[in-house]
Amino acid sequence: MIVGKADLGRIFERLKAAFRVIGPVLEDDVIVLGDLDDLARMPSGRRDRHGPGTYRLGDAMDSEIFSFSIGPDSFKRFLHPPVREEYTFRKSKKRLQIQVVSPSGHETPTAFFGMRACDLAALKLLDKVFLEGPVKDGHYERLRRNAFIVAVQCVRPENNCFCSSMHTGPDVRDGYDLTLTELDGSFFVEIGSARGREILDGVPTKPAGPTEEAEKAANLDRCRELMKKSVNARALPRLIENNLDHPRWAEIAARCLGCGNCTQVCPTCFCTTGYDHVPLSCLSRKTAERCGSRRRAWDSCFSVNFARVHGGNFRPSRRARFRHWMAHKLAYWIHQFGASGCVGCGRCITWCPVGIDLTQELEALSATRTAP
Repeated sequence: MIVGKADLGRIFERLKAAFRVIGPVLEDDVIVLGDLDDLARMPSGRRDRHGPGTYRLGDAMDSEIFSFSIGPDSFKRFLHPPVREEYTFRKSKKRLQIQVVSPSGHETPTAFFGMRACDLAALKLLDKVFLEGPVKDGHYERLRRNAFIVAVQCVRPENNCFCSSMHTGPDVRDGYDLTLTELDGSFFVEIGSARGREILDGVPTKPAGPTEEAEKAANLDRCRELMKKSVNARALPRLIENNLDHPRWAEIAARCLGCGNCTQVCPTCFCTTGYDHVPLSCLSRKTAERCGSRRRAWDSCFSVNFARVHGGNFRPSRRARFRHWMAHKLAYWIHQFGASGCVGCGRCITWCPVGIDLTQELEALSATRTAP
């Protein structure tokens, strides 16, 4: 169905009445995700420019509402937060008290507004990690189950996008409540759930005709054609596993800073560490009671200590750590979860300080591959 651009505000107001809305906002000239309490806060009309190790946001010159692409944020951090309390503890001379921290169930549910196909594909992969394994993550499950997703079709790629070759975009296929495709003067709206239909109640709509269908298809086709980067997704596991001793890994390691930016901006990386947080007030000699909390925080396989175990570090070099990250993302994920861990969003390329381009490194491995 078709909704006029002027009526997007009505959809947004209905969302805001029932959900905490998270969407694209502007912060320090970077498009990030945050609380969106007004559509005017969206960076509409702005165009961002991406390159290996570069990101620039242009002035507002575009008439499109969703004129921009993705920033360093993904919706992952609202379901799998960077830091989370697992449990609290309190110890006195007489007893030890431990209280598991879990969502109360009374929080306002979240609506994710403006989710692109790559990020929606990433959430489906995180579902495999947190919901389909032997033990479910209850915190993630509750937040994910109550989330409402308003997806947006990409009609223009940025320079580092390669979702088409990873078969994760640019078109949104499923997993949404509402999907918006921006046309000239209107939105092509698709309903994916009963909740999505309820949000559209009272919003002026009209059936989509052949002209709008053709415009939507042309926009998506153009987006695929303009995508500059690509990989051979089917060949990746064998390419990686047959080239674990390739000299290219050492060349990459010589450029890599080991900062872990790629893992922090990746919408599917899920590695964590745990630590005890003990306030100074709980260490005072004036009280015999000790208290604190156990916290889970994002970690990175690029961290020197990530692979440290009793007896040593089984991944001591930057070469080994970078190789593991690419091998896990592009090969081992498939063995573990039945799908690649890369969705082709290009964030790891944009936000790498030295501009390491995953697609170019794969080309280099493929061009000079070692014998299996």
